[in-house]
Amino acid sequence: MICQRIGIWATCLGLCLSPVAHADNTGVAARLRGDKAGAAAPARIQWWRDAKFGLFIHWGLYSIPGRGEWAQWNEQIPVGEYARLADQFNPTNFTPDSWAQLASAAGAKYVVLTSRHHDGFALFADGTNAFTSVNSMAHRDFVAESVRAIRKAGLRVGLYYSPLDWRFPGFFFPDLYLANAELMRAQYHRQIKELLSNYGKIDVLWFDGGESDWLSFNHDMSNSRFPIRKPGEHYHGRFSWRGAEVNALMRRLQPQIIVNNRAADIPPDFISREGWGALGDFDHQQPWELCVPMAGAWGYEPNLKPRPLKDYIQLLAKVAGRDGNLLLNVGPDRNGKIDPPQAERLREIGKWLGQYGQSIYATRGGPFLPGDWGVSTCRDKTIYVHILKWPGNELRLPAIPAKIVRATALTGGEASFAQNENGIEISVPDSARNDMDTIVALELDSRADAIQPVK
Repeated sequence: MICQRIGIWATCLGLCLSPVAHADNTGVAARLRGDKAGAAAPARIQWWRDAKFGLFIHWGLYSIPGRGEWAQWNEQIPVGEYARLADQFNPTNFTPDSWAQLASAAGAKYVVLTSRHHDGFALFADGTNAFTSVNSMAHRDFVAESVRAIRKAGLRVGLYYSPLDWRFPGFFFPDLYLANAELMRAQYHRQIKELLSNYGKIDVLWFDGGESDWLSFNHDMSNSRFPIRKPGEHYHGRFSWRGAEVNALMRRLQPQIIVNNRAADIPPDFISREGWGALGDFDHQQPWELCVPMAGAWGYEPNLKPRPLKDYIQLLAKVAGRDGNLLLNVGPDRNGKIDPPQAERLREIGKWLGQYGQSIYATRGGPFLPGDWGVSTCRDKTIYVHILKWPGNELRLPAIPAKIVRATALTGGEASFAQNENGIEISVPDSARNDMDTIVALELDSRADAIQPVK
């Protein structure tokens, strides 16, 4: 955990003492998010549940040093020094159409762009605030440009937003610097209103760092030892994000928008799981999404090599089979360019989805619960069995209250099955088994999505 020592906290305070120019790091990502998604209106969330796959884009000043989106914090770069990067942020040859076209080629159905990360630099217009892409060197509103391009490509629009801002000492010491924390809150409320008023329909608002327990990075700042709060202990000081006011504003301006669970007092429509190790269990009661970086950090680092295609395809299948969505992240360089190897891997994912997307898009997880062998998805009267690791000559699955009328190996070859009251056996010849994902479609005599999960 970052900042456990008083010396580092003192350094942080020294960085942030001015009230600001405008009057996921794994360690800190140990967030206390033990909440559940709100009862989202089915019509509001349904498109997202059907989409299954989105593209996350982390882009900002941190792309210039190219050491990840937490470079300012990790290296304790003074606020004034870091702010001068805005004089270099001028991607003159960049058009967001390239992002939108790549997202579409990847098979993504929605794109989430970082409108403002924890460093406080906004990629959108914010009045006289100097620390934006509009009022600094670029003189461009990248949110406006990106939203237009994403919509033109037929994709849904998502914006990431961080209420916290490292430039405000009130974030680190919300009670000691209460007035400053309230300035940070005023910026939060103002910028959310701008984002939801000036850019047309926004489909997803993806919060990060806006929980009350993120304040002071989950430390008890009233204790001279600055201990991390114990499990079950929460921030209970005088400062409040007044999230209920933001929620009311959001629902008035964009009633169909969906939000995640990372902002205080805003009922979430879906739960965010973060990182390659956070896949978790099957959950078909509350909508959820796994976000992972494609390679390395979330923000740009040069020469990061993507994983093998198999890793992404199997992760996508595992997420869909657990009834979730996958949000795969890329970090473009200072000119908005996504490293070619990562772009090529995204196109390969899109090619696979072009062949087998019927087993992912608009499906629900189950009814066979995930196992060492793989996962299942279903839609209408079809179960798609994603066999990621064959356990032997055949795959044995539990019994279901429906009759299988046909088995088809979508990935090639012939699939055979046997069904009785004790269970189901599926087999595909060795020569036709796909090392990445052997997909067998089981057509039933009744609706597959009406069957309760079985293991």
